[in-house]
Amino acid sequence: MHATRIAAVSLLCWTLAGAACAQPLASKLDTTPVVIAGERFTLEVARTPAEQFRGLGGRNWIDPHGGMLFPFGAPHATAFVMRDCPIAIDVAFLDAEGRVVAMHEMKPEAPRRPGESDRDYEARLTPYPSGLPVWFALETAGGRLRQVGLDVGDTVGLDRATLRPHPE
Repeated sequence: MHATRIAAVSLLCWTLAGAACAQPLASKLDTTPVVIAGERFTLEVARTPAEQFRGLGGRNWIDPHGGMLFPFGAPHATAFVMRDCPIAIDVAFLDAEGRVVAMHEMKPEAPRRPGESDRDYEARLTPYPSGLPVWFALETAGGRLRQVGLDVGDTVGLDRATLRPHPE
């Protein structure tokens, strides 16, 4: 893949995934059962770019057995950021088999400053990278992945066949 295209795809994925806390969802998403470290979660599935852009935005609370799953459709390295997100969120990045390749406890960022440009705001957000190409990311309430004992190398139980993204 051409270096410019890789950079553009990485920036788009970082922007879309990192905007997971930007805006509330206009409609209810499909859900899917997922088993994380032996505990059953029901995660909303953000399949389209618009759904992934909105992510968990606008939420002040996430159910302890809830969250969101992001199927990417093709493997790529990405990073999430906490853009306009008021609560802590855990993120785990998964390979094609559902194996955790990276995970982070993402903390809320300082709110946008009066007069701060979008560019300056984006530049100060902490990226939480996948490190390796991943097929999925999942987000839960902050601290939940540690509470259930999930670790890098563990496998999350999910139905990969039904989790294809849909074009918008």
